[in-house]
Amino acid sequence: MKRRLILARALINDPRLLLLDEPTTGLDPQGRHSIWQRVRALKKNGTTILLTTHYMEEAAQLCDRLVIMDRGRIIAEGPPAELVTQHVTRDVIEVWGYEQALLEFVREKGWQSEVLADRIFIYSNQGDEDYRELTAAFGMNQCLLRRGNLEDVFLKLTGRELRE
Repeated sequence: MKRRLILARALINDPRLLLLDEPTTGLDPQGRHSIWQRVRALKKNGTTILLTTHYMEEAAQLCDRLVIMDRGRIIAEGPPAELVTQHVTRDVIEVWGYEQALLEFVREKGWQSEVLADRIFIYSNQGDEDYRELTAAFGMNQCLLRRGNLEDVFLKLTGRELRE
């Protein structure tokens, strides 16, 4: 309720420029979507909005253009969809519980991938075809095909290690 009240107070004077710092932190899904709806309506009516967020889904939903910063420096900027296209791929296949044979298969195919301790991310522009080929070869049920997103971009550009 405090977040909603703060947003309502900011809108009383019908501002042309609105600065929002982490507007949905701590909100439940209904509250978050309600604020997103209001922000989109403000954009549609011509309000310029500068938004800071750590939630990549929020950035994808609300931003026409965004800047990704790391250690105080701008490392990427542009429309969300363009950033996904430039830095990752349309599709991502996530595999967990994989074996060495799968890694060799991915390398032989020349697929771009990222190997973590407990999973592998395979970046693909032919996700459906690659997914079918992978599951046919390994009969896996521990994999997921999904669209590439801003979180993939952020993690690829800034790294996955936890920092202070």
